[in-house]
Amino acid sequence: MESNKGVLEKWFHLKENHTDAKTEVIAGITTFMTMAYILAVNPNVLGASGMDSGAVFTATALAAMVGTLMMALFANYPFVLAPGMGLNAYFAYTVVLQMGYSREMALAAVVEGVVFIVLSVTNVREAIFNSIPMNLKYAVSVGIGLFIAFIGFQNAKIVVDSATLVSLYSFKGAVAAGTFSSEGITVVLAMIGILITG
Repeated sequence: MESNKGVLEKWFHLKENHTDAKTEVIAGITTFMTMAYILAVNPNVLGASGMDSGAVFTATALAAMVGTLMMALFANYPFVLAPGMGLNAYFAYTVVLQMGYSREMALAAVVEGVVFIVLSVTNVREAIFNSIPMNLKYAVSVGIGLFIAFIGFQNAKIVVDSATLVSLYSFKGAVAAGTFSSEGITVVLAMIGILITG
């Protein structure tokens, strides 16, 4: 066991970073629990564009695993990397469903990865990132989080109304219509899940 600690210390410089293996394992489990939603949401979002949900699930898991391992082993940063939900939602709901492009054509138009690599190699990305005010960085994070939560509320039927999606599910109406045992129970389970998560 002591040799394993030595290897971890040599590879990740735990003492230098003021941490230990136990702290990192707990942080890793916590991070996984906060990000596991992407395994359910991403196939649902990209499935709306006609992609195979099972294949998207597998690709999401593999991409997150490879990206995270590369970040850990090559950069020695405790960051988790996964597909960008904001871009995926834009791709599925705006480009494919609203603009009417096929998913193949929309995928062919995704050149942002190449542009991002060029910006990273030339240090332009860092200059752009540093020029954004901190309050705007916070606002973007909050906005993406609210957008993903809104999609979850729609899928759980907590938020309803086909035109505007601003009405809350009516338990009283469900009991009167006799749909509580089919629809209402899923809303209750979703709300319990949200409370447990919170």
